[in-house]
Amino acid sequence: MARTGFEQLKKQTYFSIMDYYLLIPVIIIVLIGLSVLSRVLSQGFGDAYPMNLYRQIGAALAGVLIALLLSVVEVPTMRLIAWSVYGVSLLLLVVVLVDNFSLAAETGSDSWLNLPVIGSFQPSELTKIGLAMTSAYVLEWISTYKRYWQGVLILLGLFGVPLILITRQPDFGTAMVIVFIFVCMLFVWGIRWRYVLLGLSGFLIMIPLAWFFYFEEFQKNRILTFLYPGHDPAASYNLMQARLAIASGGLIGSPRETPVHVPVKESDFIYTAVSEHMGLIGTTALLLLIFFFLIRGLYVASKVSGQRSASALMLVGIIAGMAFHYIENLGMCVGLLPITGIPLPFVSLGGSSMVVNFLALGVMLSISMDRNLSER
Repeated sequence: MARTGFEQLKKQTYFSIMDYYLLIPVIIIVLIGLSVLSRVLSQGFGDAYPMNLYRQIGAALAGVLIALLLSVVEVPTMRLIAWSVYGVSLLLLVVVLVDNFSLAAETGSDSWLNLPVIGSFQPSELTKIGLAMTSAYVLEWISTYKRYWQGVLILLGLFGVPLILITRQPDFGTAMVIVFIFVCMLFVWGIRWRYVLLGLSGFLIMIPLAWFFYFEEFQKNRILTFLYPGHDPAASYNLMQARLAIASGGLIGSPRETPVHVPVKESDFIYTAVSEHMGLIGTTALLLLIFFFLIRGLYVASKVSGQRSASALMLVGIIAGMAFHYIENLGMCVGLLPITGIPLPFVSLGGSSMVVNFLALGVMLSISMDRNLSER
């Protein structure tokens, strides 16, 4: 069938080929997040409430619209979208370093832009999606034309430039996400084990260099507090309060009118609020939805024709980035991983994160629906 006729059929059968196994879990996760945020933001945010909640709802609605629009885009057109997203994100990362707007005093890094109408926006969120999409096409090109050394140089430039800009902010959490995306995509693509071992050796060598020459004092304290609980009472405060909030939730949520105070509860520690207000039942439901969403994404990637196809690799990169966010955020809230400024996708407060995550969902839906139509 000609590609044009294929896409016309895709639009005609839109609702029957929609991947509801991807869409519905995300919608429920967003609703859980908005429900919890409405309670968190109503206490301690003064006059900012309820406008901050309305902005979050607006970002969610805009994100759903973007995802649905992207889901009807032709998969070949994704190449143009991929390089456009990457190019725009790279430009914005440069602007972050030269503009006069900074939230470093509040967040520890200068990672945001102050855009008209939109407000604060974090370009590095967009960079992760752009890298997952563009590197998929580069890896496919390497496999097709056997241009291994040229491909290596392209990938180094593709990932190296944004990583340098992000570490300048500095935003070590986002840099880790990008490295994780790169490693997962290379592993699925089929890199030889000797290169994996070489990369691990390089990583081990970089750890002491990063400790002495890159990490800020508060980052060192977070790592030491994770390795030696109680090392620094100030650095341990967030974790102790997070555990108290989680424990207070019980089975169906805490009946207390005054919640446990947890710093950055609306964003980095939103999981503690879910536990506190919805209890074990709510957190279990959230974890099951997250697990189902990630597994569904990997399942679709495994069914896309060709292990090294750009579509399959793109799905792996996007899922890897989201999985890192989920694992790190949930792990740090319960003390299993060091504390970083990593939000919980589709749940934490943050308009730029919400919209970009839905953009990623739109790409996933487009690929999945394309596969469903091909099977027909």
